[in-house]
Amino acid sequence: QVQLVESGGGLVQAGGSLRLSCAASGGPFSSGFMGWFRQAPGKDREFVATIRWNTGSTYYTDSVKGRFTISRDNAKRTVYLQMNSLKPEDTALYYCAVRTGNYAYSDAALYGYWGQGTQVTVSS
Repeated sequence: QVQLVESGGGLVQAGGSLRLSCAASGGPFSSGFMGWFRQAPGKDREFVATIRWNTGSTYYTDSVKGRFTISRDNAKRTVYLQMNSLKPEDTALYYCAVRTGNYAYSDAALYGYWGQGTQVTVSS
């Protein structure tokens, strides 16, 4: 059983930066994906970014490319999401998630483990 704990959310002005962290504990996972999704009020949960655990390959949704960077620390089993040039439309509850399979990395339904979420609010 994998447990995920997110941290790093908060309130920031448009154009500012935040770094989210997600620490994983329990259960072995040496492959698959560890990534971030977000959900704004009244909207569906959407894929933000993910990293393939064994190779470090990264994938992003188009709206965050060039602004967000996902990275990992294997020894700490922690994934980070550096968010720069934040916009009000980035406001959402951000969730960390783990998928143990090796395809369809942007499909939330295939991620089996989820954190509790951390709120990111960007003011205009």
